[in-house]
Amino acid sequence: MDAQFPGQSVDGYDVTAPLDSDYYAVFADISAEDRAVWDRARAFIDGLGGRMAAAWDGADYPMDLARRLGELDLLNDGVVHPALTRFSPLAAGLVNMEVSRGDGSLGTVIAVQGGLALRTLALFGSEEQQRRWLVPIARADVPAAFALTEPDHGSDSVSLETTARRHGDGWILRGAKKWIGNGAAGGLAFVWARIDDEGAAHHGAVRCFLLEQALPGYTGTVITGKASLRAIHQAHITLDDVHVGDEALLPGAQSFRDASTVLHSTRSGVAWSALGHATACYETALQYAGERMQFGKPLARFQMVQERLAQMLADLTSMQLYCRRLADLESGGVLRPTQASLAKYHNTRAARRIAATARDLLGGNGILLEYGVAQHMADIEAIHTYEGTESVQALLLGRDITGVSAFA
Repeated sequence: MDAQFPGQSVDGYDVTAPLDSDYYAVFADISAEDRAVWDRARAFIDGLGGRMAAAWDGADYPMDLARRLGELDLLNDGVVHPALTRFSPLAAGLVNMEVSRGDGSLGTVIAVQGGLALRTLALFGSEEQQRRWLVPIARADVPAAFALTEPDHGSDSVSLETTARRHGDGWILRGAKKWIGNGAAGGLAFVWARIDDEGAAHHGAVRCFLLEQALPGYTGTVITGKASLRAIHQAHITLDDVHVGDEALLPGAQSFRDASTVLHSTRSGVAWSALGHATACYETALQYAGERMQFGKPLARFQMVQERLAQMLADLTSMQLYCRRLADLESGGVLRPTQASLAKYHNTRAARRIAATARDLLGGNGILLEYGVAQHMADIEAIHTYEGTESVQALLLGRDITGVSAFA
């Protein structure tokens, strides 16, 4: 892969030297078009390691870099629409991988702005909604949020309690959302709510509304005290009788199944993001082992260290193979939701193992932000949870392979 660390020199240790971590040449045969997109993502992330470590440490959200991702046309996450540049599933995955290799918060910007918000609008929005907002979201001129999760409904988001009640020629929305990326960024929010319209055919159905965050009654509060993805802001949203017209309702979103469609699509992105995090950890550990001297010789000459590197490479290669096959299935139009679940389930678990081994191999330096491993390790914990926890993915897979549902 001729990989490159987006970092700087730390105590004489060069974290920008290229390494080849594609042991099975999984990505050696990609098209020139896909490679050009990959190279654009790499050029963006190179050199940002120091800035993003500082942003992560200070819990600062660099909105200018989010906008730069949009300017470089790197946010569409494979969303298909005539108004958007067409990315192959492989190119979209490589962007996710490369940006996450540099910084998990910026990788999550892609997941939120492109994978969730942009995809929701492209799939379910009206022609007018798309005409007005699609390109501004794709270019990050307007930050956008996907508001589904609630304080009391995470894994069981189908039980959401936010309501939309008929009021004259529009709707009154009331409720709360939690962990909403870009939810306090001053842009737009795609809010999923249950229709409260007694006697109507759609009473009780889950629908989606496009809200401008400046509306009266909409309050987004940045969640503080996070130990993961600190350089992107997630918000707690309260909706206190927010009044919107019928034009705010996305006509194509008719049920919770449509929200699930968006989540199924983004699980592939999480698998790629996990690969990016794991690649950074493996490459850092490998280079560190070659340059760190202990007991008169480099760490790489110790048998225990070589065994750990081999274990990490085995996990990393399996993650690459999962991602490449995932892209092939999606390109062929035959990717099933549970196949994306399996990739997320496998890759976030493997990324955790690689990060833990890399942190241990670096010794005391492993906890320093300058080396990146501790930051990646913490950020992996977030992607291991979002877009469906490990337990939820396991139950989805279990239901598929046994034919029996273990959900409550």
